[in-house]
Amino acid sequence: MIKEVLKDAEDRMKSAVAVLEDDLKGMRTGRASPALVEKLHVEYYGTATPLYQLATITTPEAQLISIRPFDKTSLKAIEKAILASELGLTPNNDGTIIRLNIPALTQERRTELQKLVHRRAEESRVAVRNVRRSAIDDLREMEKEKIISEDDNKHGQEEMQKLTDKYIREIDEAGKRKEAEIMEV
Repeated sequence: MIKEVLKDAEDRMKSAVAVLEDDLKGMRTGRASPALVEKLHVEYYGTATPLYQLATITTPEAQLISIRPFDKTSLKAIEKAILASELGLTPNNDGTIIRLNIPALTQERRTELQKLVHRRAEESRVAVRNVRRSAIDDLREMEKEKIISEDDNKHGQEEMQKLTDKYIREIDEAGKRKEAEIMEV
């Protein structure tokens, strides 16, 4: 019973960390990365389709993203989606390829991004702590219903705290890595 509670909690904590890392990948730094645009939804034949399903996305240079659509008729739709996004990038369309020049970040923008990384990391830490609280409540409930002993409950809570500490550390590390990437000139 305790193992099930811990396993479920660990899975939920892992997903909180995965969501954060995915979120951070899409955050713009001074360097070009396909992750910036691959999840962008493009209106294609009436369906919102992720860009990575419509085109090959490469980074031929450190400051350039190249998007080559599989179907040339989707060029305009991709261009429109990029302009509508929060990326603040202007696509250059030559009829076969869309190129996105990634300008260097200003110090002000770097500071804003750093704050955003902090906020996202804190949201993830809160999510992990909520999972911990929920699991500990489950353990207490089991003890109250005499399914597990007081010692088992205590041991389960200690294990839960170890898991929480582990995932909080992972969140902190992911945040620090992204901040370092943002501050890199």
